[in-house]
Amino acid sequence: MSKPDLVVVGSGFFGLTIAERCANALGLDVLVLERRPHLGGNAYSEVEPETGIEVHTYGAHLFHTSNERVWKYVNRFTTFTPYQHRVFARHHGQVYSFPMNLALINQFFGRSHTPDEARALIAEQSSEIDTDKAQNLEEKAISLIGRPLYEAFVKGYTAKQWQTDPKELSPDIITRLPVRYTFDNRYFNDTYEGLPTDGYTAWLTRMADHARIEVRVDTDFFDVADEFRGQVPIVYTGPVDEYFGHSEGRLSWRTVDLEAEVKDVDDFQGTPVVNYNDEEVPYTRILEFKHFHPERTYLPGKTVVVHEYSRFAEPDDEPYYPVNTAEDRAKLLKYRDLAKQEPMVLFGGRLGTYKYLDMHMAIGSALSMFDNKLWPHFTDGEALASGGVDA
Repeated sequence: MSKPDLVVVGSGFFGLTIAERCANALGLDVLVLERRPHLGGNAYSEVEPETGIEVHTYGAHLFHTSNERVWKYVNRFTTFTPYQHRVFARHHGQVYSFPMNLALINQFFGRSHTPDEARALIAEQSSEIDTDKAQNLEEKAISLIGRPLYEAFVKGYTAKQWQTDPKELSPDIITRLPVRYTFDNRYFNDTYEGLPTDGYTAWLTRMADHARIEVRVDTDFFDVADEFRGQVPIVYTGPVDEYFGHSEGRLSWRTVDLEAEVKDVDDFQGTPVVNYNDEEVPYTRILEFKHFHPERTYLPGKTVVVHEYSRFAEPDDEPYYPVNTAEDRAKLLKYRDLAKQEPMVLFGGRLGTYKYLDMHMAIGSALSMFDNKLWPHFTDGEALASGGVDA
């Protein structure tokens, strides 16, 4: 590709959706630049060679959406299994159904409750603190679910996730803590849910499989930026603060450390995800990937488990979740102002907007950018105004 019509920085779901739409719907030559040695961003998956089990390299990715347009779009590239995500939580040597529901309440409090009895119990326990007067995360959580459930299922897990005492965290982090007064233990409530039948990498590869799309891996945009900046339109999905050389300060992120291990057992924990809620256990959860695809045939007597640890991201870490403190938000406003002044550059995706976006949200956001900015620019000649780092 001599000179592309559009450069996309990053090959996650946002970037590949932009690339696919511009190539297929507009007939543009699109160059995708990817810093890592593979496409797909954090959704990339690979087969563990000893066991043949597909492992999500950057942690468990569960696809779910209620957006009809997104669902129809993704089904162009993959079929989905009927997988429904269910999580279990371990506390003091016992395993509970999660999220908090009637099964957990009955098991934790040691007797059967009707839905109305359970509601009354939680209402009584949460009345200790007025939710509108909560000063920190701990008080907010107690005001929503009561102290016993908070101390068992929120306190330790939150402390590990944030490496901070919940008394020191903002109440805004928890706006709601759902308790279901039924035995429903589906983790998500969306209309559509499933996992790509032949894996995420196959799905992502199909999105990029077009004669007008070139993907260059092992290529850092900033090493080649002078070739393209100001010359062709750019959709940038990397960290927005990095684009501007951290001129307004670094934005803060959470990251995860993932320790994978092959176990010489057929089944380690009987389910894909078990949260470890006790603070003295250093990891937040254990993933067992063969349970995500029970329809597949596996080598007997082997499994892959991944211990997940959460911590603040250092400059060289892969960023996962925006911390979004008041200080971060102040920096982000300055970066938005800088973005508005950047000619022919649109900022998108989780890193480019400093927003936590699930996969379906990233795809939906990319489709909106295509509709509202790229299509009018390339078909009607409208100016490509970034409008800041809006999702």
